[in-house]
This record gives sequence, structure tokens and C-alpha cells, in this order.
Amino acid sequence: MPRGRIFYGWWIVGAGFGLETLIGGLLFHAYGAYVVLLREEFGWSKTMLSAAFSMSRAESGFLGPLQGWLTDRFGPRALIRVGMLLFGVGFMLLSRIGSPLTFFLAFFMIALGSSLGGYLPIGVALVSWFRRRRALALGVSATGMAVGGLLTPLVVLALTRFGWRATALMSGVLILLLGLPLAQLVRHRPEPYGWLPDGEPRTPAAAGAPLADGPDFTAREAVRTRAFWYISLGHGAALLVVSAVMVHLIVHVTEQLGYSLRQAAAVVALMTVMQVTGQLAAGVVGDRLSKRAIAGSCMLAHALALVLLAFAAAFWMVGAFAVLHGLAWGLRGPLMSALRADYFGSAAFGTITGISSMIVMLGMMGGPLVAGVLADRTGSYVPGFLVLATLAALGSVFFALAARPGPPENPQNRARSGGRSATLWAP
Repeated sequence: MPRGRIFYGWWIVGAGFGLETLIGGLLFHAYGAYVVLLREEFGWSKTMLSAAFSMSRAESGFLGPLQGWLTDRFGPRALIRVGMLLFGVGFMLLSRIGSPLTFFLAFFMIALGSSLGGYLPIGVALVSWFRRRRALALGVSATGMAVGGLLTPLVVLALTRFGWRATALMSGVLILLLGLPLAQLVRHRPEPYGWLPDGEPRTPAAAGAPLADGPDFTAREAVRTRAFWYISLGHGAALLVVSAVMVHLIVHVTEQLGYSLRQAAAVVALMTVMQVTGQLAAGVVGDRLSKRAIAGSCMLAHALALVLLAFAAAFWMVGAFAVLHGLAWGLRGPLMSALRADYFGSAAFGTITGISSMIVMLGMMGGPLVAGVLADRTGSYVPGFLVLATLAALGSVFFALAARPGPPENPQNRARSGGRSATLWAP
């Protein structure tokens, strides 16, 4: 079996980085630019375009438990393959839409693909391959989403030069060419390949020894703890802000603040640079300091950033929002998976995260809708942004209450290998 000098877990981190870059650059950070151009061509309302994004997050939440179980059962690679295929084909279909119905159908496929091929299966693999350096691995992988934001100016350039239809078609082709090969690098657990987490080779002495981590919770045991619900509610509160910014930032900066689409793209790029900075910092401090304290502080920063954006009277205030929101997003994001894995173990991590996504999705759905509906009714984003900032600040309380649960009542020695023996580089 080829082992090489580099612990294979870092190859999975690299694959996760690449997959997150595709999803972030072509969908999440670019969606706001598509909103501007779709509004110009079809005259669709902010509410309708927000509903499409919220629908995609609802799909992710409702399918989360099934997706988590499938990931634990069949491994993350299989789901990522399917996800990248749907993601790419969805963009190709988006290039052909002409009505709200076809737009919703194409976007549903895009969203389903990004969900199956993104955050959850990548996280399942990484929390199994890393323990001591779990926050670092998750943080480095998650920077792909932020680096995708750095590609936003390129996507905007393509949108303005070639049009949104051609850009969507090219995006679909790029996803298939890059996403499917990256999926091949992902493996579920290290034990079948002769490794222990963090790169320790499996020796005869270590082969029968229990792994140095807390007891693994089943999904049923996890949902009975207060920590599960507090983490889920805190995560959902954070995504109220994140999702609203994804959908409405570029529209707010261009339509209400009067800046150009390229200036708006520059704001996204600045926010993304700070997000990358925060994610790399999270990888260092997250394994050393209290993850709960960091997450709670970031919630307050999210709230303050949104207030700055709501009342921005000069471009420096928009820039200050981008710095603060980007840092908070980057620091907090990787710690969500790391915190769940620290508390509940890795054996049922996919199922536990999938169940949690049903709560977290409320934030991803609610943020764009609150901002969009109130903007359509009042003619301003200020009321919606202030409501979301207040809810984000409340999220800091949830993290403060999310103390580590005690071990399950009847902890068992649950198998972690979960996969058949094979070579690392096998298809």
C-alpha cells in the first residue's frame, strides 16, 4: 500500500479546499451578482430571488439527516461524486432558464449538488482523520469557501463580459472537470489504511488499543443533550447574517448605497481575505483555546458588522463591515464541526450533523427572507439588517450555554473503521 511521506489526511484537506473553492466561488459568493443581472433581465423581486436561495437551504436541512446517515453508511466520497455531478449539470440548466419555474428547478439541482458535495461529507472525513489537529484541518479546508470569494471579481468580470448564461454554462463545465477528480481523493476513515488519526502509523501495539478520544455518542444520545440544541441554535443564528449577506450584500451596495458592481465585488474580496485570515487563525487557536468562547465572541462581531452595513454612510463603513464580518465568519465557521466532533465523537458525526442541519437551516432560510421581504416593503435594508443583528447577538448566549455534555449513560466501544480495506489511491 503506497503511504508516501505526507499523511494522507492532508490530501483530503486539499480536496476539501478545492471542493469548497468551487462551491464558494461559483455559487455562494457569486449568487448576489446573478441576482443583480436576473433582476435587470426579468424584473423579478428581491423576495422571489431570496426565496430561491432559502428554498435551497430548506432542501439541505430537510435532507440533512438522510444525507448524514448516507455519509456514515457509504462514505463521503460516494456522496461527493453525486453532488458534483448534480452541481455541474444544474449550472448548465441554469444557463437555459426563462421563467421562475425553470429557475427554481435549476437552482434546486445546484443547491442539492452543493450540499451533497460540500460541507457535511467533507467534515465527516476530516473529523475521522484528525483529532489533535482537527480545528486546523477543518480550518484549512474551509478556507476554500473564502478563497472562492476572492474569485468573485473574476466571476463578475465573466458575467459582465460574456453574460450570465454563458458564465453559468462555463461554471458547469468547470465543476465537472475539477470537482469529480477531487472527489476521488476523499476517504472515510484512516484505520483501514493503516493509520491512526493525525498521521500516527498503526503499529501492532496500537492496533488493539482504544483511540484517544471521548466516548462516541449515537445520534439518539446526542439529541438528548442540551449542548446539541444550543450549538445548533447558535450556528443557525450565525447563518442568519451569513446567508443574508450572501444574497443581499451586492444588491445593497449597488442599489441603495450607489456603488458599482465592481466596487461591490471588491467589498466581497476584502471580506473574503479577512475570512481566510480568520479561518487560518481558527485552525491555530481553535485547538488551544475555548471553542465556545471564540464562537460567542464572533456572534457579537457578526451583529456589530451588520449594524455598520445597515447605517453605512461612507465607503469606509462598508469596508469596516467586510473586515469584521469576514473575521467573525472565518474564526467561527470551522469551529462548528470541531465543537460537535469534540463533544459527540466521530462514529455518528454525519448523522448528528445532518440532524443539526434541520435547525441550522432555519438561519440559512430566514436571513435572506427577512432582509428581502422587509426591503421590498420598506424600501430599505436597514430594518431587516437590524432584526438579524439582534438575533445574531442572541446567538452568543446559546454558545455560552453549550457546555460539554457528560458521557452517554451506556457508552459502548463502537467501531470506527466503517470501511473496507483498500489502498489509498484506489478508485
